[in-house]
Amino acid sequence: MQSILTDFKWWISLIIAFAMLSCSQIPKNAKSLQGLALGTTYNIQYTSEIPEVQVQKGVDSLFYVLNKSLSTYLPNSAISKINSGDTTIVVDQHFKKVFNKATEIWQATDGYFDPTVGALVNAYGFGPEKPLNLVNQYQQDSLLLLTGWEKVRLLPNGLIKKQHPDIYIDFNALAKGYVVDVIGKYLAELGDLNYMVEIGGEIVAYGNSPKNNKPWKIAIDDPAQGNERKFIQTLYLKNQALASSGNYRKYRIEPVTGQRFVHSINPLTGLAIASKTLSTSVKARDCMTADAWATALMVMPVEMGKQLIESRPDLAAFWVIADGNEIDLLVSSLWKN
Repeated sequence: MQSILTDFKWWISLIIAFAMLSCSQIPKNAKSLQGLALGTTYNIQYTSEIPEVQVQKGVDSLFYVLNKSLSTYLPNSAISKINSGDTTIVVDQHFKKVFNKATEIWQATDGYFDPTVGALVNAYGFGPEKPLNLVNQYQQDSLLLLTGWEKVRLLPNGLIKKQHPDIYIDFNALAKGYVVDVIGKYLAELGDLNYMVEIGGEIVAYGNSPKNNKPWKIAIDDPAQGNERKFIQTLYLKNQALASSGNYRKYRIEPVTGQRFVHSINPLTGLAIASKTLSTSVKARDCMTADAWATALMVMPVEMGKQLIESRPDLAAFWVIADGNEIDLLVSSLWKN
């Protein structure tokens, strides 16, 4: 369940860095777990008195269960079997929650967020430093028959019904955020009131950091940095989630104008469009919501995205936009702490 290609996603998430404390700096009540999962790294900081080996066992169990349900990279997962045409799979509660959130975001974004866009992504051949494949009108029309979240239904009995057997469902644009949320809730159930869960740059942070008893401090990388690492934004999270989408490290240069841009697929038209939006970050109450909105904002027109975010008191967003050779920053009114 690695980062997906939804808005031409071989996207690497906008890298989010949070201060890692040296062992000598970590208070006695602060504990941490690090490792590899979902095709990326994870870091969990918490203060529970539960033995670390027990917490690790619980986290590993959750990764296993969630992968079996939602990972398109496991051939025997529920979603992979559904994608291969198995109509007998009864999905679990995790699949249902992600499905319902996907429907919510699809409706809220007028279809710009669409988990069925994978067929178009693959056809255009998005990838690092690769030219786009030429997709003719006939191919585009055929692929649009396999695109559209309205063509997929979750039935009351837990079965998935697709209008066409070849429709490919990919939840990776919000599943990683969901996993972050699930692990956070697991820590809360252990009685932990102060924790931070980060998986591949997607974060949920509750309570305060045990280092200073203040909200968790997060830094976002500057896309214009050179050899020396710089941060473009520093913010504090408390009882919030943060997710990012972007591809500013793999932008392309238009040979005539010299402008930098990335490509995004419009799931409504099937067209690959040049976009000046290099990255987006979204704050929300839960990471699944933030994850999905960050993906949607990469695809939709900036002004439309900003209007939608401003209409939502539960969301805040930050855009990094290419303006010729310059980088512009756009923030919603609720972004500031």
